[in-house]
Amino acid sequence: MSKIGFARVSTSAQDLTVQKDALESVGCEKIFSGKHSGKADTNKLALDELLDYVRNGDTVYVTKMDRLGRSLTQVLTTLDLLKERGVTFVAIDQNINTMNEDAMSKAMVQLLGMFAEMERNFIVSRTTEGKIASGNFGGRKRLLTDEQEKEINILLEAGESQNKLAKKFGVSRVTIARACGYSK
Repeated sequence: MSKIGFARVSTSAQDLTVQKDALESVGCEKIFSGKHSGKADTNKLALDELLDYVRNGDTVYVTKMDRLGRSLTQVLTTLDLLKERGVTFVAIDQNINTMNEDAMSKAMVQLLGMFAEMERNFIVSRTTEGKIASGNFGGRKRLLTDEQEKEINILLEAGESQNKLAKKFGVSRVTIARACGYSK
């Protein structure tokens, strides 16, 4: 019967230290960790390693239930896999312990999972709203306006060379080619 920890953060810029310290403080002998978005393969690999490692009688510890996944479905699927293997689960900060098989404990796991997913959806929604408000959707800024692209197309049809247009507009010949729909 081992205590196994699992720590996860959403971006490589975030730090796992607080989670690892909490897991060590409850006596976790081994800690698996992932450090990228929930969709990234490194988190899936870390979770798969954890699931391959745990055995009947072990207990998996996390600081918060949402560390197991980015959606309620993912969290509940992982909890079901742990249960099938005879592994119990403890979320330290939320005082969840699946060693208690009563209806209230099961309901609490599902409720907290739903709230974690709802919080994630709120974050995504606010991020999207912020992108819309700022007009910053990521990616590289366009070098040519729509009007400039129209002008480039007119000049190209009139026989102007891509090289001359590139110099005139201060961009590369490839940018000119893209503006007129060529992919050379």
